[in-house]
Amino acid sequence: MNSFYVFSGKKIKRFLYIFAAALLTAGVVYVERGNITVFSEAAPSAIYSVPTEKKLIALTFDISWGEKRPEPILKVLEDKKVDKATFFLSSPWSKTHPEIVTSIKDAGFEIGSHGHKHVNYSTLSNDEIRTQISTAHTVLTELTGSQPNLIRMPNGDFDKRVLQVATDLGYKVIQWDTDSLDWKNIGVDNIVNRVTSKAHPGDIVLLHASDSCKQTHEALPQIIDKLRSQGYEFVTVSELISQSSASGKEVRDSAWLDDGLEDAAGL
Repeated sequence: MNSFYVFSGKKIKRFLYIFAAALLTAGVVYVERGNITVFSEAAPSAIYSVPTEKKLIALTFDISWGEKRPEPILKVLEDKKVDKATFFLSSPWSKTHPEIVTSIKDAGFEIGSHGHKHVNYSTLSNDEIRTQISTAHTVLTELTGSQPNLIRMPNGDFDKRVLQVATDLGYKVIQWDTDSLDWKNIGVDNIVNRVTSKAHPGDIVLLHASDSCKQTHEALPQIIDKLRSQGYEFVTVSELISQSSASGKEVRDSAWLDDGLEDAAGL
């Protein structure tokens, strides 16, 4: 009988941990419900990933300063015959590096906006947010000959006001589901493992081509090879979005909730 009660106690304790973790995760989801990614006609939203059964994935590269990293990254993409990727460019950087912008455009890659000043737009007034997005829009349109309609906010920062202003200006706000952490220079193997272990159909992967990210071009060949070996096809963010017909449905993948549950429960 004693062993029975000890066994039951462990099961009950584990159940209580999981139950408490589930409540905590549900609370986080409730609090963050304004930022959860959805395709919704009722309210503006950011896109982190797209629900699809196809093994499609979008590699995205943010550039806000420097000139040493873009060329090696473009060379890797060329050598690996990856002709679909999305670059988010800040307008001050684009104005001072028009030749690199042209190289990205001529390679056929999609170009989105990374805004003007690299500041948190949630700290700005609505008029200031509009000015930042519009200024970048004008610069990128003049340099590329095409009007961008995708934007990744500086630092990935936004609130409901930022989303509304961006939407009013004809933009989709693009986030990411898989952060390579290349901006932390955590080591080539760690960057590769983060991307390839977290990748899932419809994923948007955050990478950088700014000079502060010194290992991205070294990790990229392995990332491409390993994702291809897993059956993934590389597409632009716009192509990825076009795959979704899930209007009004959750866009975050279920792994986000699973990770939150495991972290909260300490499992």
